[in-house]
Amino acid sequence: MPLPSAAINRIAIYRTLQLGDMLCIIPAVRALRKACPNAHITLLGLPWAKLFAERFNNYFDEFVHCPGLPGLPEQPFSPPETAVFFQNFQQQEYDLLLQMQGNGTVINPMMEFFGAKYLGGFYTPGDYAPNKDYFVHYPDAGPEPERHVRLMEFLGIPAQGNELEFPLTAADEAEFKALQLNVEPQKYVCLHPGSRGAWRQWPAAYFAALADYAFEQGFQPVITGTQAEMPIVEEVMQHMKYPAVNSAGHTTLGAVGVLIKNAKALISNCTGVSHMASAFKTPGVVISMDGEPERWAPIDKATHLTIDWTKTPDYNLVLEAAKTILSR
Repeated sequence: MPLPSAAINRIAIYRTLQLGDMLCIIPAVRALRKACPNAHITLLGLPWAKLFAERFNNYFDEFVHCPGLPGLPEQPFSPPETAVFFQNFQQQEYDLLLQMQGNGTVINPMMEFFGAKYLGGFYTPGDYAPNKDYFVHYPDAGPEPERHVRLMEFLGIPAQGNELEFPLTAADEAEFKALQLNVEPQKYVCLHPGSRGAWRQWPAAYFAALADYAFEQGFQPVITGTQAEMPIVEEVMQHMKYPAVNSAGHTTLGAVGVLIKNAKALISNCTGVSHMASAFKTPGVVISMDGEPERWAPIDKATHLTIDWTKTPDYNLVLEAAKTILSR
């Protein structure tokens, strides 16, 4: 059933997840903003996502930190804190709350506590959904961005493409310049060996071998990562035969964006930076360690070559993909 758009002035989107997950909903939010150009759109997310909402301020008007809820692992649950949050949020009188967290099995029973006039999102048949007018069966197939675009279409909102975005600012450029990394655009390759879960990390020795290959082809290897990922970054560099630029732990998210945008290629696990590369159309090789490449891998399969390591754990396949990307 199409939403009564004339009655929708205040919209909230619930998605308390990390960078890659958030980038994947941008095509859907782009469609929502196009359909509701004058609506006030609020992102409900984890504390870090305040900067995300500010980066995408052409789509989001406001950010609100939503505290932990029962059954969701991203944050601890504090009943008093959550009770106060619900009380304050209900007073804002939102017209529409969209559940874009996932299939809804855990979160849907709590959606009505937000007090929005209309609720929409995903649900799993057999599990609870606040209504069937604006909740659609969660699709078990297809790329993550397209799943959320399907939700918009279900709500009567025309799609505006499935391309990802990552806006860069003058501040991002200044932060990158301040790093003084001494790299030339298109003359270096970024390698990102980290990810939030250790089980999603391709072996450091393999990343080192690809970094050495990039060096031998005339490209400067640049290792990226957060401060928390320094152990695996250092392990990669210990395995290398040639020198690499280590930018890990020194870069802001915006500076990493500039670095990836200007790189010849990105070689990474299937994590947030692979979605940034997708947004910039920077070629890359993605090693999927979680068995869901059809969901999380970049959509442009010609520009971004993905290896499903759970099915084909063969280093030579990744090497051949790197050869293809770097020879273009």
